[in-house]
Amino acid sequence: MSIRPSGRAADQMRPVSLEPGANKYAEGSCLARFGDTHVMCTASVEDRVPFWLRDKGQGWVTAEYGMLPRSTGTRTDREAARGKQSGRTQEIQRLIGRALRSVTDLEAMGERQIKIDCDVLLADGGTRTASVTGAWVALYLAFDRLVKKGALKSIPLRGQVAAVSCGLYNDVAVLDLDYVEDSAASVDSNFVLTQDGHFVEVQGTAEGAPFAQDQFDSLLSLARKGVTELCAAQLTALGLPAFARKR
Repeated sequence: MSIRPSGRAADQMRPVSLEPGANKYAEGSCLARFGDTHVMCTASVEDRVPFWLRDKGQGWVTAEYGMLPRSTGTRTDREAARGKQSGRTQEIQRLIGRALRSVTDLEAMGERQIKIDCDVLLADGGTRTASVTGAWVALYLAFDRLVKKGALKSIPLRGQVAAVSCGLYNDVAVLDLDYVEDSAASVDSNFVLTQDGHFVEVQGTAEGAPFAQDQFDSLLSLARKGVTELCAAQLTALGLPAFARKR
């Protein structure tokens, strides 16, 4: 009998859907659904780089993140109305940007910038992990459009990157926490990994008592399983049998 409120097995993801081309205007887009967490990810190409990268012979990938006022159970004012972004928002958008740059050949993309926007339509836990996972699909599509236009010779991605949450819920390691689990977990963690299971970023927090090495190892094992499934879902969304890595 599952100890999870959703009835899922400890190592079971929520239903995941990655819908490419969900925004008809953006050069690349993906609607990422992790259960009841829905994030619209778009990639916009600009033929210029930030001033501090001018004439350096490389491009840049950056990200912005935001939540719609009624993406949660109670309305939250738009950050624009409050006049500044929260620390959480800044942390998450920097995480998304770092994750995407870790697998991007910035020199090969030329002196252009791609801005990723991750807008949370519905939040039920794991908004940052859904953002990273969907953003990679949007970025791939933006690069693919540049290749088809003749602006790039090949897609300047060295690999895939995806993210998933894990935690200790009722002292059991579980994969892909929804809000009910996340709010009650004694340990909450987020893993950003490549398709090979290599680390990009690990965030782990004990909400009460410290946790042990063997518990962390259990969380990591679950994360690798989840990211493997998410990377497969990315390829399915793009109609690719495998990812051809840039050497």
